Amino acid sequence: MEKAKGYVKSQWIIIVMGDFDANVGDERVEDVVGHSGIGTVNDRGSEFTITNTWYQNHPRRLWTWMSPRDRNRNKIDYILIQKRFRNAVKISKSLPGADGDSDHIPVVF
Repeated sequence: MEKAKGYVKSQWIIIVMGDFDANVGDERVEDVVGHSGIGTVNDRGSEFTITNTWYQNHPRRLWTWMSPRDRNRNKIDYILIQKRFRNAVKISKSLPGADGDSDHIPVVF
């Protein structure tokens, strides 16, 4: 991450989206994780806000991954934005059923 910071200007808005295969928990952690996550938080920190943990959505929009035969569901795909720009995001949610052949559900904001 430090190397990547050297390539961007301080006024640029950085948005990171992806399949991080990480659990961030369902309890607020300062201004990084909101109350709408799933699972238990691990001990990694960040200077980013995880946008799709800050907005309360319908229960079917909470998870982004489903295990084979639908035994488990979890939120492991995230959209991150620098903390200082988090107020620019108005909504962030997953889109269930967007790709019926995949175990992952797209996340949008």
